[in-house]
Amino acid sequence: MKKSPESIQRIGLIGNRDKAACGALIRRASSLIRRAGREALCLDDAPRLARECDLLLVFGGDGTMLRAARETAGLGTPLLGVNIGGLGFLTAVPSEKLAHALKQVWSGQLLYEKRALLEVAGTLQGRPLRCISLNDVVVSRGAVSRLIALDVRVDGEIVTRYRGDGLIVSSPTGSTAYSLAAGGPIVLPTADVVTLTPICPHALSNRSMIIPLTSDIHITANNASPSTLLSVDGQVMAHFEAGDAVTITRSRRAVHLARLPDGSFLEAMRQKLHWRGAYL
Repeated sequence: MKKSPESIQRIGLIGNRDKAACGALIRRASSLIRRAGREALCLDDAPRLARECDLLLVFGGDGTMLRAARETAGLGTPLLGVNIGGLGFLTAVPSEKLAHALKQVWSGQLLYEKRALLEVAGTLQGRPLRCISLNDVVVSRGAVSRLIALDVRVDGEIVTRYRGDGLIVSSPTGSTAYSLAAGGPIVLPTADVVTLTPICPHALSNRSMIIPLTSDIHITANNASPSTLLSVDGQVMAHFEAGDAVTITRSRRAVHLARLPDGSFLEAMRQKLHWRGAYL
């Protein structure tokens, strides 16, 4: 995806209303956009906003970006995140550099990356479920600290029965989220792979696996006692009963994230994870 500066005329503004600084920053962005001769739009309906705009500015943290990505998936409108949160791996622009970032947008310096989405489908507690994820799909225990058992197959072949606190199925984009905290590897977000990372596995030999993004991943709850949860991008979606199963595949839809020339993934790793040492 490549957009010329002239084609970016209508900019949609999406913000996290729970962040106090968000409202003032959106008003400032709106003023800067209009001053540049462009049009700024704010709507509560994110899909409609994406259809009517050439670029979406998303103000908040990674959670806001994840929600916007799910709601506008497949529509083709690129998202540029403005960070008002903590680490912000998905938000490419620090809030204090908003004016400079918009100048780069007007001069055609935006770069675009197509990010894969995961799709999860199944029947849990007798109810059909289908949803998409940009970061990860997690099957985990509830509040009671007891092991759960998950039978996992990849492309029909049994992998193992994981016993522990759960399993993280991470997209390339989500490798720096929960999966990383659980000991998973850092994956370039444009790689065509999925990572399976067990959470506190009972068997110490259970480690992260990297498999092709084209794989079908089938997870069955062998025992759902006392509680087994399905979460998508950090949001609890459903509870498992014993024998319930979900299948995770690559979605046909995708998300396009915009970034500035000085905002590469590896640069973000060096800055946000405080990597030290000599490098070229």
